[in-house]
Amino acid sequence: QVQLAEFGGGSVQAGGSLKLSCAASGYVGRGCGMGWYRQAPGKARELGELVSSISSTGTTNYADSVKGRFTISQNVAEDMFYLQMNSLKTEDTAVYYCVAKTTYCQLTGLYNYWGQGTQVTVSS
Repeated sequence: QVQLAEFGGGSVQAGGSLKLSCAASGYVGRGCGMGWYRQAPGKARELGELVSSISSTGTTNYADSVKGRFTISQNVAEDMFYLQMNSLKTEDTAVYYCVAKTTYCQLTGLYNYWGQGTQVTVSS
């Protein structure tokens, strides 16, 4: 069983930075990929966006909307994952979820574990 818990959300002005953390208990030895997914205000979670992901080999991917501004990283020894968000824009406002997968490792997406989410609000 993998348990995920996000930390570090909050409010910031446009142009500012935030760093999200995810404690991923039980991930090491079971998981094959982690990511950060966001749900914009007023939209269903199913219509959200996978903003970034990192595989078990350390390969990273980013949505075009955040490339060059967000950085995903991991500290496997401590079961921790991070999302550094710089140059934040008002359209980055969303609930951010830490997600993990233990199956369908060769396929994109299909994360079977989700954290509770943390709110990020970017004001102009």
